Amino acid sequence: MRRRDALLFAFAAAIPARALAQQPAAPPRPAPQLPFALAVAQGAEARTLKPEIYDPAYRVIGYPMGDVPDDRGVCADVVVRAFRNAGIDLQVLVHEDMRRAFAAYPQAWGLKRPDRNIDHRRVLNLERFFTRRGARLPLSTAQADFLAGDVVSWRLTGSGLPHIGVVSTRTTASGRPLIVHNISAGSQLEDVLFAWPMAGRFRWVG
Repeated sequence: MRRRDALLFAFAAAIPARALAQQPAAPPRPAPQLPFALAVAQGAEARTLKPEIYDPAYRVIGYPMGDVPDDRGVCADVVVRAFRNAGIDLQVLVHEDMRRAFAAYPQAWGLKRPDRNIDHRRVLNLERFFTRRGARLPLSTAQADFLAGDVVSWRLTGSGLPHIGVVSTRTTASGRPLIVHNISAGSQLEDVLFAWPMAGRFRWVG
C-alpha cells in the first residue's frame, strides 16, 4: 500500500461510527414525470371512469382552474380537464390570449369581450387558440399520424356542429387510436377518429 493510500485509510478508520451515522442523507430523487402528451391522454381516459352527463349550460366558475361540476361537461371540457392533468390550465391561457387579440377569435356568440367562464369551453375558440400557438398539424387520414395526447376536432355530419376530443393510449385491434370525447352521454372511449369530417389536428408540446 502506498503511503498516501495508507494515510487515507487510517483517517477513515479514525472517524467514529456515530459520526458516520449522523451524515445527512442524500435528498430523495424527484418522482419521474409523465411525458406531457401521455399525461393528457391519461387525464382524458380517467374521465371515462367517472359518472358524467352532457350539460352545455352556462355557469359562473372560478378563475383560475375554474370548472363546472365534476359530473357534468361538454366535449371541450374533456380537453380542458385532460390538459389540467398535465399541468396546463386552458381557461387561463385562452382567456389571456383572447384579452390580447379578441378580434382574432370567432365572433359567433355576439360577445364584445372575453368571458373567462365559457370561452375555453367552446370548440371554435380552442381550435383558434391551438392554431395561434403553433399546435395545428395538417389533417390526415393515416391512423399512424395520430399520437396519444393529440387533440382532434370535427364537424358533425348533418348538423355541421363542432366537436372535439383527445387521442387516447388505446387502439382498436387494427391499430386505430380510440378517442375520448363527450357527445351526449358523458366522457366515452370510442372508435370515432374518422367518424365525422375532420376539422383540426393539434399537438401541444408541453
